[in-house]
Amino acid sequence: MTRITLGVNGRQVQADVEPRTSLADFLRGHENLTGTHLGCEHGVCGACTVLLNGVPARSCIAFAVAQDGAEVCTVEGFEDDAVMAKLRETFHLEHALQCGYCTPGMLVTARDIVARFADADEKRIRIELAGNLCRCTGYQGIVNAIQRAMRELPAESRVAQAQAPVAVPAAPPFRTFTARTAAPRQAAAAAPVAGPEAEKGWSRIVDRFTVALPPAQVWSAFADVPRVARCLPGAEFEAKDERNLEGELRFAFGPIKAAFACTATVERDEATRTGILRGSGSDRRGQSRAKGQVSYRLFEEAGGAATRVEVTFDYQLQGALAQFSRPGLVKDFVSHLIAEFARNLSAMTGGGAAAEHAPRASLGLGDLLAILFARLKRWLGF
Repeated sequence: MTRITLGVNGRQVQADVEPRTSLADFLRGHENLTGTHLGCEHGVCGACTVLLNGVPARSCIAFAVAQDGAEVCTVEGFEDDAVMAKLRETFHLEHALQCGYCTPGMLVTARDIVARFADADEKRIRIELAGNLCRCTGYQGIVNAIQRAMRELPAESRVAQAQAPVAVPAAPPFRTFTARTAAPRQAAAAAPVAGPEAEKGWSRIVDRFTVALPPAQVWSAFADVPRVARCLPGAEFEAKDERNLEGELRFAFGPIKAAFACTATVERDEATRTGILRGSGSDRRGQSRAKGQVSYRLFEEAGGAATRVEVTFDYQLQGALAQFSRPGLVKDFVSHLIAEFARNLSAMTGGGAAAEHAPRASLGLGDLLAILFARLKRWLGF
């Protein structure tokens, strides 16, 4: 058991909890604050949303011990809050709830929208609500209720509340919690190029392959950057000039489909035989955004008769797609794409049938079962 101190709805709470206890279970079981609902318990549905140090957070995937010293506000803690009072009124008037199961988390998120934005249109409201699922209302009543609250509350008072400092009780001495992560599928001897993987929200995947050609010949093949970019399944790029590309990246992940309009820049260093392809794009249909960086480095092997190519892919997802995704499955899916990218690069540089028009990036039933089976083996320690 671990002793923690939390601020819960304006009062200080001390308790001994197990390290595995989620914040949601602590609030419901220890504090009897059952307004925080548990739905998916995977951080997807948003029913358990609370304010954690003034910011909406999923309490079902936050460990209580990791919040030691934090300030938590549940739906029960907004009794004297003017913004929440207005939202309760407009949710009633605009018929923004039916079964009510999603409503506590929806209200917490709605309050954040109303307090944080001086003026938000329907599109922005729907993007901000993307992490809260409702199976009853069709969302229109919820959007109407938020818009009505924004119209009827002065913007100055709404924004002032969002900027007000949060009173956090004095925390006990800082304790470190170390997360253990699995090693990359194939660890590279040296990272090709320093990337942004250390920044919040970025993920990294590393792969390598060997081509039975000398490095100079492989480096020359990599000079055709649009052709290299098209080795990524679902990618189609054209060169605007020597350093800039434009194109599209399409993929399907089960029922989720996206087409990102992308721009990219290219950097190549002849001396070190390294290259970086940096790109970003947005999916107009789903309002998701993505950033990515593919970097590679060539190493001489077999006395100069062969080349080892090490590829690193750093990526970040934002918006609705990131809200609904399972991070582990998404990373496995991206690993699947990078493995295909490496195979296509190997074929292109090694004289095989190059992937001039790589297929739409998709996860078929066989691929999905293979990924799930591989994850099951990792969980069981095989």
